[in-house]
Amino acid sequence: MNNLNQNNGMQKRMLIMTLVVFVFFIAYEFLVLKPQQEARAKQAEVEKQQSQNAAPDVATTDTSIQGAPTNNNMSNSISSLSSKAVGSSDIITTITTAKNRILIDRLGRVAQVTLLQSIYKDEEGKEIKLFEADQLRPLEVRFANTDINNKAFEVNYTTTAEVVDATKSVQKFTLTQDIDGLVLTKDFTVYPDGHYDLKVKTSQKEQFFITNGFRPNVLADMYADHGVYVKQNDGTMELTSDEKLDKIKSYTGIKFVSNFDRYYATVIYNFDKSLQVSLMPDSKQNPQAFVHAQGEIDFSGYIGPKNFNDLKALNPQLTDVIEYGWFTFIAKPMFTFLQFVHTYVGNWGWTIVILTIIIKLILYPLSYKGMVSMQKLKDLAPKMKEIQTKYKDDKQKQSMHMMELYKKHGANPMGGCLPLLLQIPVFFAIYRVLLNSIELKGAEWILWIHDLAEMDPYYVLPILMGVSMFIQQKITPNTMQDETQKKIFQMLPIIFTFFFLWFPAGLTLYWFTNNLFTIGQQYSINKIFERQRAAKK
Repeated sequence: MNNLNQNNGMQKRMLIMTLVVFVFFIAYEFLVLKPQQEARAKQAEVEKQQSQNAAPDVATTDTSIQGAPTNNNMSNSISSLSSKAVGSSDIITTITTAKNRILIDRLGRVAQVTLLQSIYKDEEGKEIKLFEADQLRPLEVRFANTDINNKAFEVNYTTTAEVVDATKSVQKFTLTQDIDGLVLTKDFTVYPDGHYDLKVKTSQKEQFFITNGFRPNVLADMYADHGVYVKQNDGTMELTSDEKLDKIKSYTGIKFVSNFDRYYATVIYNFDKSLQVSLMPDSKQNPQAFVHAQGEIDFSGYIGPKNFNDLKALNPQLTDVIEYGWFTFIAKPMFTFLQFVHTYVGNWGWTIVILTIIIKLILYPLSYKGMVSMQKLKDLAPKMKEIQTKYKDDKQKQSMHMMELYKKHGANPMGGCLPLLLQIPVFFAIYRVLLNSIELKGAEWILWIHDLAEMDPYYVLPILMGVSMFIQQKITPNTMQDETQKKIFQMLPIIFTFFFLWFPAGLTLYWFTNNLFTIGQQYSINKIFERQRAAKK
């Protein structure tokens, strides 16, 4: 080291960097992303989402991804025709399962899906509907032949059943469309759990595409990632977020394609035969997924909550539909463990408390080392100041004597920071688990907390979190000499409390519990050092 800042100042810089990461992460999520997403939602209500009626022009696809297909017979232009709102007279089949109600319109598409389970309610306590009126609808078919495609949007389907009751048993029905002699049929098998099998075929071997539709758009759940998720045969996952697709991308060897928002998804999957999928941008560069077919295709589909157990029951690989961001490799096993604890506890709030305690115990060796290092640096503070004063004009000697002091007393200027830095991935993983787990939606904890997925209505938990953070700060040794830095750190409990006012109660509960146990650990270590100091005297 060549100067004092690389020794004594290193700890300060690392601590500040860590806290800046936390503050930036939280601020970006709730002051930038959330307002942008809410603004887009309001704009969508005013302007209405427009979807194009043309098939994907895969002649201009991104061929860098898994040997993307090309076909010169496909449409070379994109129609500007837009979808229209679906009225009750347009519905030709109403499907009711044990978990949802699915409306099929006159063009053979899913016009709406309403969730029937009591735990899925919007902010007004009404049943949740997954789709906006004017968005690209699931199971819409588009033909590569432009003439056939244009006629297809003018010809109504017929159905073998106007009402399908699949609440207790598997039901089948067929939709048929006759396009000047070209007959397209959709053979449905609907299951009580809400998923379906579908076989689509044409009387002549025409190339067509079928979509799983634009993602669900539940406005109450707008602060999370949205877009398309695909799983490839080699197990790799690729995410394309909303407003990020500037050209068509195509894939071969796909197991499933999922359009999703925070809690809900519309998925097409086939784990026996690979799917070929193209993503086509809409007018706002949002990804629209189309599955390729030549004459016929069969697959399964699911439209509904991204509930881990429900997806696992359909196929364990479908649990990959749940996206946890950068720290999925930590978050997914963490959620599995959370589920395991919940099977014994039965209450998601207490499950979070127990998970927090277990994590604190696992990370205790790291936390202990950091706390001990901070105590040692606090005890060395007078000697450090003497060295700084004595060698204020000779930075090289100052650094040398500082290093000798650290070595003599077994102190590490980085000791208080590294444990904290190593815990950041764990925090972010827990953040994504608690933010994206629909299992917390409608889950009560105690007293006034009736939904761990929503903010605390009375702000009790955020305030308790802020108070606990203040207490933790007071009992934690502080070796900072700079008054400005001290003031910044003193403001952090207020800043964090402000952000946590709008956090889901489940996440705030985790942070509050974490603070309580950190206070207990710090208090114990402080007492140990006090006894050691008393013994020396």
